[in-house]
Amino acid sequence: MLDQKKQEFSEHVKNLQNLISDEMRRLDPSLEVNEDIWSRTDFKGDPGGGGITRAFEGEIFENAGVNTSEIHGAINPDFAKKLQGDSDQLWAAGISLILHPRNPRVPTVHANFRMIQQGDSFWFGGGADLTPFYPHEEDFKYFHKVWKDAAGEDYERMKKTCDEYFVNAHRNNEMRGIGGIFFDHHNTGDLDQDFNMVKGLSERFIESYFPIAEKRINEQYTQEDEDFQLHRRGRYVEFNLLHDRGTLFGLKTNGRTDSILISLPARCKFSYKYHPKPGTEHAKMMDYYHPQQWA
Repeated sequence: MLDQKKQEFSEHVKNLQNLISDEMRRLDPSLEVNEDIWSRTDFKGDPGGGGITRAFEGEIFENAGVNTSEIHGAINPDFAKKLQGDSDQLWAAGISLILHPRNPRVPTVHANFRMIQQGDSFWFGGGADLTPFYPHEEDFKYFHKVWKDAAGEDYERMKKTCDEYFVNAHRNNEMRGIGGIFFDHHNTGDLDQDFNMVKGLSERFIESYFPIAEKRINEQYTQEDEDFQLHRRGRYVEFNLLHDRGTLFGLKTNGRTDSILISLPARCKFSYKYHPKPGTEHAKMMDYYHPQQWA
């Protein structure tokens, strides 16, 4: 049963990768994709699976990555001890995506959904979160409502985990965006139930984000809007390089570095003691990078 579900999950994320890629192309006909089918060796040098990386660049999506992978084999025993399982043999499959739009009125979005087996232990993880740069509060409410409808009674728990995870602790616990849902090490003991839950959540991603993007892609924006966007992208870089467990997991399991770091924006800014001008919409946004009740 477990092996069957692993195969089903691997096939599901590849299908979802195609659906999301098609939706991106629909919105952005200029989109160019660099698809790379890669393989890896495990910790002992044996064949260890691989993945499909799709790196996008276009007029609407400045840069983006929609990646799937299925890996297996031995991992570093020291790193294995930090995971949930009881073995240095690992299997993992999942989808991970990050979309960085060019227009600062359109939010950046991230999502991933994964299934992992380590020895006799297995679990699911994933989620989705939104990083806006302009205070379109109705978009934040819409994003969270989709996920609340999808997660049901699990929404508040998953939202709290997301609010507490995607945080730059070194920036006075400032969130990188306005949250969403996040969960990890999910295993209730009912494989079918857990599988269906994660599959069902992953299928709501397109609904959660693309209507927002489509509504905003033609909005006019100012140089100040772009400047704020680029500085907030800098905060995004800080989180991904300093705190993100997925980045560490990929690097520690001999993942493909370019595929892992595809989450970084093509452009960003770092300025000493940066603050947006008081009284602006961008200053207002700063208040939203802390936990709020949006749904």
